Amino acid sequence: ENREKNRYRDILPYDATRVPIGEAKGYINASYIRVPVGTEELWYISTQGPLLSTTQDFWQMVWENNSNVIAMITREQEHGVSKCHRYWPEPPHNFLDLLRFQLQLLNYQILDYFVIRIIEMVNKQTQERRVVQHLQFTNWPDHGTPKSLQHLVKFVRYMRKTHQSGPVVAHCSAGIGRSGVLLCVDVVLIYIEKDLCVSPKANMFVLFLLQRMTENWKRVSFLKLQQHKM
Repeated sequence: ENREKNRYRDILPYDATRVPIGEAKGYINASYIRVPVGTEELWYISTQGPLLSTTQDFWQMVWENNSNVIAMITREQEHGVSKCHRYWPEPPHNFLDLLRFQLQLLNYQILDYFVIRIIEMVNKQTQERRVVQHLQFTNWPDHGTPKSLQHLVKFVRYMRKTHQSGPVVAHCSAGIGRSGVLLCVDVVLIYIEKDLCVSPKANMFVLFLLQRMTENWKRVSFLKLQQHKM
């Protein structure tokens, strides 16, 4: 039933941490991540790059979790392969009309290494309006490394500065590689800025993400090897 909602059929959320949507607790390929930092707790949603068929679900998840920041760590296409559907309004089409929401691109700024988009969400049923910051880091190729560590750190700090409500929603293509590194960098930077010792739970979080990233790297390497043999 939910198979077609997954970008990659072997990368799935765990039932214990998956993000439910709607009253029926519907499925989306997304997971909650909570990390203790001193007396506070960081809260994230890590998810796959939306498909055309999951765009409505993605924005419903953003709305229901009252998230005001989306961090996108991929391009729409890389090396001729689709990595993420364009789920946001883009000039000259500044509006995107969905089943439950209308999206309007209020403003945008293209920088050397990331794009800032200010998007207004309107709930069609209640007419409530919210503003979401859509931040797209563009200097990090899939299965590669960021072209500049300094740029990545600046991006993460800007993401943290603009965050006001709900969990930060982070995604790359699969939702476990570049997204995981981004969240690890955010956690480590906050520990450094607060001059704290890394807690055992935070260590477990980092090790878990590294494990998932390694699994993803092995899967991709195997697929590339098979394609080369063909």
